[in-house]
Amino acid sequence: MRPARPAPSGRARPARPAPLFPACVLNRHRTVRHRRASHDFILRVVDALDSSLAPAPDLAGIVHRVRTHAWAMGFQRCGISGVELGEDESHLADWLGRGLYGSMEWMARHGLTRARPAELIPGTVRVISVGLDYGRRDDTEAWQTLDDGERAYVARYALGRDYHKLMRGRLQKLADRLAAEVGPFGHRVFVDSAPVLERALARNAGLGWIGKHTCLIDRDGGSWFFLGEIYIDMPLPVDQPATAHCGTCTRCIDICPTAAILAPHRLDARRCISYLTIEHEGSIDVALRPLIGNRIFGCDDCQLVCPWNKFAKRTDEPDFRARNRLDTATLSDLFAWTAEEFLARTEGSAIRRSGHARWLRNIAIALGNAPSTPSVLAALQSRQHTEDAMVREHVEWAMSQHAARNTSGRANRTVNVR
Repeated sequence: MRPARPAPSGRARPARPAPLFPACVLNRHRTVRHRRASHDFILRVVDALDSSLAPAPDLAGIVHRVRTHAWAMGFQRCGISGVELGEDESHLADWLGRGLYGSMEWMARHGLTRARPAELIPGTVRVISVGLDYGRRDDTEAWQTLDDGERAYVARYALGRDYHKLMRGRLQKLADRLAAEVGPFGHRVFVDSAPVLERALARNAGLGWIGKHTCLIDRDGGSWFFLGEIYIDMPLPVDQPATAHCGTCTRCIDICPTAAILAPHRLDARRCISYLTIEHEGSIDVALRPLIGNRIFGCDDCQLVCPWNKFAKRTDEPDFRARNRLDTATLSDLFAWTAEEFLARTEGSAIRRSGHARWLRNIAIALGNAPSTPSVLAALQSRQHTEDAMVREHVEWAMSQHAARNTSGRANRTVNVR
């Protein structure tokens, strides 16, 4: 072997430039491992060259596809937003710091992740928000139900099928269709199923503004609609955020039965009837029970009184039609449901998640607020000795309410006679 030529005295040998490909590509006698490595390397180089020569994706065209598919699947609203929620994050931090979330410990556990989409799902740069109307053609009759103490009031959204399942399936289908047309992309579908600040994202996507009651309001469609999201890793063009149009109106704040709306955009869940009858698991504060009236699952007062809902769209979605006569049922009839009947009649309904015991607890409160008719008193007496301690305590309270009213009534009659 020829010895290497020594470098000229006083000068360092210049470094040999690195080859474009490693030596293993050129040496056919290298090991199989090196040949495989060179093959992978060459493929990466070719892919890089291909990608550099490929035309830029038509992002505006993709947005058009998103909207077209969303409307075809029955969504009435669709918009795209970025992931920056700085001001909303500050508002969330203040709300959590004040403990206004009640016993919903998951709110505190997830903390500010709710306002950070890219932290929840790494790689997220855009959010597709959609809205699905659930307004009913008999919403004007809601006040009549609330005024009839022997009837049960169920929030409009819970009268039909559970919207979570319906919307999640449609959103996933939308994402699948889009992937089939434009190629695979990172995404995740949400319908109230993860720490997502959905109303802020929907506002930024142009779907509506957040009203003083904290619900989203569409200027052309009111607030009777559900929200769903798809987190994506495609940098699509974003929509203009919606601007607020509540003005000086405070009807939602003034009408709240329990004064749960402390100030515009600040809700105390611990006083909210929707929270108390759906999320809260234990005994309900005695001071709040008379204020609940006959609302046994949720509350709509702040939306019923909102003037923007005169523009609300009435849905033709068959799945949102009332089941089991929940829009006309009496408290006594619903209180008679056994645990088995409750499970059977609430299958596929958002009501099932509350459980039979909480269902009875809520109705017991409503019966305590109802007129002292024979059917109301008989319903309470039928569960006076129930095994569930929480239900029994609320039944006893309800019966004491009727006893107190009857005593007061007799006393008043005695005074009038004298």
